[in-house]
Amino acid sequence: MTGPRTQDFLFRHLRDLPYFRALLRAVESAYYQELPLPAPIYDVGCGDGHFASLTFDRKLDVGLDPWHGPIHEAKRYGAYKGLVQADAGRAPFPANHFGSALSNSALEHIPHVDSVLAEIARVLKHDAPFYFCVPNPRYLSELSLPRVFGRRYTEWFRRISRVHHADEPPVWECRLVQAGFKLERWWHYFSPAAMRVLEWGHYLGLPSLLARFVTGKWILARGRWNMTFTERFLRKHASPEPVEDGTFTFYLARKTR
Repeated sequence: MTGPRTQDFLFRHLRDLPYFRALLRAVESAYYQELPLPAPIYDVGCGDGHFASLTFDRKLDVGLDPWHGPIHEAKRYGAYKGLVQADAGRAPFPANHFGSALSNSALEHIPHVDSVLAEIARVLKHDAPFYFCVPNPRYLSELSLPRVFGRRYTEWFRRISRVHHADEPPVWECRLVQAGFKLERWWHYFSPAAMRVLEWGHYLGLPSLLARFVTGKWILARGRWNMTFTERFLRKHASPEPVEDGTFTFYLARKTR
């Protein structure tokens, strides 16, 4: 697969997010521009709605998330026709209801991911597409600081990023088939160098965390003048072109039963 020819999402995400989150989300936003999403559309793990508000030029039908804070914050972005706070493993929707589904960087955080996949399949119509992206094993193996602090650092980083599943495509394919999906395509993205930029962003982004705590906003000055250096530095890592040793993987699946 070649990378999609789409609008530039980097600056749009940088205006609102810590740089390391903006970098990853900008790449992921680009992928959805060329993917068909038949209505009604189901977003599993929608979070605060920011990603959907910048990625799609129409409202998605339903966003679901288990956490009270993000699901209520999502209302202000207006990216969804409806928002539901619920466990995706026990979705409050009828069978064969949605025409498509997506889950952007969410499934890796869910311990009971098999039951969630089964529920997504249940509520999707036959032949409906399902798109999702998750980290793979290189998310952890390509970190820079284990060389200094050893395996304890790797496990600590896994915990602070709440990653329960960082697996290769064959593992996800088994899960998908068991749930009632066929895996049609996948590609790795986000190079090891980009991953280390993301890793260090957890520490260099502490001022953004403080701003969020005090003002409710990650970024206080949203003008391009304030982002010029950061944007220039990140640009070389923001390509949506697939890379063989990428640290994240994007999946295209389809419900088969």
